[in-house]
Amino acid sequence: MDNERLSREIAALADLVDRLRGPAGCPWDAKQTDDTIKTYLLEEAYEVLEAVEGGDPREVCEELGDLLFQILFLARLAEERGEFDFTDVAERIHRKMVRRHPHVFGETSVNSAEEVVNRWQEIKRAEKETAGNAPSSLKSVPAALPALMKAHRISERASNEGHDPNHPDGPWKGLEETFEGLRNAVNEEDKSRIGNEIGRHLFGLANLARKCGFNSENLLRDVIRDFIDRFEGQDAAAGSRKGQ
Repeated sequence: MDNERLSREIAALADLVDRLRGPAGCPWDAKQTDDTIKTYLLEEAYEVLEAVEGGDPREVCEELGDLLFQILFLARLAEERGEFDFTDVAERIHRKMVRRHPHVFGETSVNSAEEVVNRWQEIKRAEKETAGNAPSSLKSVPAALPALMKAHRISERASNEGHDPNHPDGPWKGLEETFEGLRNAVNEEDKSRIGNEIGRHLFGLANLARKCGFNSENLLRDVIRDFIDRFEGQDAAAGSRKGQ
């Protein structure tokens, strides 16, 4: 990595954001707030995810740039309020990564990736306690996460603390019970209970996916993408037959 070029381009991008927000800048950018930018932040994050799944390096590079711009823009808004600036953002995340990797930057040793994750959670919990802000491990999972992703994180943290989220005999037993509950609710045409049992079954499936080394959010995205491809293929084939 060319550190001189990196410094130059980051500084240039920060200057660009300053100009957009300045007196002679862009009227649209001048009107933006944290509330309006957060929507674009989410959109750009998902576009990065889509680009990564697509596997095109040029697309990934472009979408990462769009996401970085939103981060710089939010930092600029905070700077205008006298709260922090982008340099503070970079400095804090650098210090955090050093602090949470004592096996790399300190004297601690680890034997597996799983041990790294456990140490990470321990360090994070200690940081929160020191700051006087230590929510439970489950409540600290961001509320705004997509539901399947949140189910993955919740079940992961519960499991790390020795609690299976669905059933003491394991996720498969829990799925059998929730599916039986769903079957009964459907047979009884109990709409409220059907919804509840579907939700419980989805949570159980997310837990099982995690146990098997998958992320249910990614699995469902893959299936949806395959369905769209098949649907469009069938639609194109039907159109071709009509044209004959």
